[in-house]
Amino acid sequence: MRYFDYFTWEEEEAVFFSAPTPFDHTTERELLAYAVGAALYCPATRPTISEDILNRKHEGLTTMVIDLEDAVGDHLVEMAEESLLQQIFRLSSFLKIGSLSRDHLPLLFIRIRSAQQLARMIERLEEKISLITGFIFPKFTTANGEAFFSQIAAFNRQQSVGSPVLYGLPILETPAIIYRETRLEELLAIKQLLDRYQRYVLNVRIGATDFSSLFGLRRSKTMTIYDILPVRDCMADIINIFGRMDASYVISGPVWEYFSSSKQAPVPSLFPLQPEQLSGRGERWPLRHSAAPETDGLLREVMMDKENGIIGKTIIHPSHIRPVQSLYAVTYEEYIDAQSIIASHNGYVGVLKSDYANKMNEVKPHMNWANRVIARSKIYGVLHEEQHFIALLASQEQAYV
Repeated sequence: MRYFDYFTWEEEEAVFFSAPTPFDHTTERELLAYAVGAALYCPATRPTISEDILNRKHEGLTTMVIDLEDAVGDHLVEMAEESLLQQIFRLSSFLKIGSLSRDHLPLLFIRIRSAQQLARMIERLEEKISLITGFIFPKFTTANGEAFFSQIAAFNRQQSVGSPVLYGLPILETPAIIYRETRLEELLAIKQLLDRYQRYVLNVRIGATDFSSLFGLRRSKTMTIYDILPVRDCMADIINIFGRMDASYVISGPVWEYFSSSKQAPVPSLFPLQPEQLSGRGERWPLRHSAAPETDGLLREVMMDKENGIIGKTIIHPSHIRPVQSLYAVTYEEYIDAQSIIASHNGYVGVLKSDYANKMNEVKPHMNWANRVIARSKIYGVLHEEQHFIALLASQEQAYV
């Protein structure tokens, strides 16, 4: 896979100073964690998953999560498992006969309900499990976490040298995490558990919908999750525990629930940026945002995610793919600053004026930031100086029916 591969060579040359590099589920963990990006959730009962991937129905799709949990009714679990297996087997057949290229196979994850279901799916997938990048563990706690990751570790230990790693991705979304009186103890215990299995943890995911439900709250389409005070407070602690540089975890942001509908009346956009904030040097870039507040809200939330070190987002509609991915592309100014900081890490320079002469770059304090920018630049590319994320957006209708 490669981000923005729907561009022609000429379009890519016009937009990117440094184009995104290819990746797949064999890419080293440190980069693959950034590549998960916009993860499209799909119910396991959906009968056209394999055909949608074969036909590249959702332009730009790089990550798909096949959901056996909340998207499936309790009485449909057995049917959902059978449907999932059928879709994975069909994808395997498409690859075998050459109708589907591995270059066009997105990262595939399965969200499961329990450790028992995890064991069952690993067994029933057989060798087809090589198509799966990892399993997502909802409502992850210290009570169930060991059962999940002990299986992941056992599976990986049994694989031959050079086999792809099968990853686990915990979702933090339980009452013990958001309730203040139990939060710190639970987060630290989860951190200790994950540290034991760190090589198999691809990223740590935040489930803000479950958090919000405990307070009877739901953000509106003109707000972000950072406007919901109890959730923001909890997210701050999750970032504090898992986002430290010595923790080595990439944190993925919560789902955005809204998408446009033709039945909705137009609403004035609340998108806060001004044109001078969008161009590389603060000039000449017209502000052309979406007229839909659903998209504006998503863009604002992803911007806030990035400001807080969160890379990756759960999405529930294909129209979210481009907005999320576009914001992860590295601007030329970010890239030049990061390169300058890393190049100056020789003990002789402590602080330097940026190439843009608009900020101070301190080598030691900004080194961790610079390393993260360079990692993101490899996956999402670096835009030309005169370009910004708007160049990667397209005003197109995408249906998910």
